[in-house]
Amino acid sequence: MKVVRSLPYVVKQVVRHRVRSGLTIAGITIAMFLFTAVQAMNKGVREATEASAGDTTLVVYREDRYCPATSDLPQDYLARIERVEGVVSAIPLKVLVSNCRTSLDVVTFRGVPKEDFLADRGKKLKLIDGSIEDWRSRTDAALLGETLAKRRGLRPGMRFDAAGITAYVAGVIRSEDLQDQNVAYTALEFVQLAGRDQLGVVTQFNVKVADPSMLEPVADEIDELFRTAQEPTATFTEKAFVGRVADDVIELVGFARWLGLGCLAAVLALVANSIVLGVQSRVSEHAVLQTLGFSGRLVASLIVIEGLILALIGGGIGAAAALAVARLGRFALSVEGTSIPIVADVWLLGAGMGVCGVIGVLAGLAPAWQASRREIAQCFRAA
Repeated sequence: MKVVRSLPYVVKQVVRHRVRSGLTIAGITIAMFLFTAVQAMNKGVREATEASAGDTTLVVYREDRYCPATSDLPQDYLARIERVEGVVSAIPLKVLVSNCRTSLDVVTFRGVPKEDFLADRGKKLKLIDGSIEDWRSRTDAALLGETLAKRRGLRPGMRFDAAGITAYVAGVIRSEDLQDQNVAYTALEFVQLAGRDQLGVVTQFNVKVADPSMLEPVADEIDELFRTAQEPTATFTEKAFVGRVADDVIELVGFARWLGLGCLAAVLALVANSIVLGVQSRVSEHAVLQTLGFSGRLVASLIVIEGLILALIGGGIGAAAALAVARLGRFALSVEGTSIPIVADVWLLGAGMGVCGVIGVLAGLAPAWQASRREIAQCFRAA
């Protein structure tokens, strides 16, 4: 209870030294902004590349190819793939991207056979604006992922240009699949004819199998089926395919984790420095407090709480700012037609606040222990 009653004193100490507290909070804010941004990138990579127990999708791609522009497979492979035991359905896709290199603003067109696509994926897609019938009836119509539509400011009825294609926005969809959030689904023939005559040629096949345990056997059988063909295939689980294509991005994000640890070290140093300076300047105040009956343990607790307050204020501002920027910007790292979103949610904000709280307590322990060990007479002499 004494600690609670003494909280106004701690707040007064933080407010009284405005310049020192302000600079400390500003430094913590910047460090936690960077740390939270790195954690959001890490979370996006994990969600995009780590397979779950319920995954049942394979991607059949041209062997030794990466960029969609170089992966050409005959569309008539479809019938042979569908006859493989364990295959539930297969959808041919023609993929065209506005930029095959790593970028934050890429438009990915995916040409699909519309009726087959709706039969296979329709229940997992939620139309939030526009008309499916409009998409069905127009050859140049596109269904846009929600993230892409908001990032480009597109709404149903508008037209937009990207990757050499002019498309009509028929609807905007929402999906839990990360790869659906930054794409434009159009008619297969519409994308095949964009730029050059490629009817009968697709980029990949998305294959759904009956059971997750059949992923590897089915993948091996598909690749063996086309091993001696002019266009051999390489088949991967969907998330393994994303990890393979985005290997450079994943390596970059892995390096960024060290930046995140450096940010935490900076927060610890900033809070500790501020607390040490504060304790040194208030030696006589601590002596007066002990004279008034404050125990050494209570004085130490107040010092630790001061560090906690500074860390939570700066950390909260930095983490909240990173969360707001990620959500408003709707950023995603796109590479070779695949998308790795930067995932920022309230759980990330909570984790950032928790980390700051721990760091604030740790930063205050050493100066708090030192202050609690001083005798009253020693404090007055030091002052």
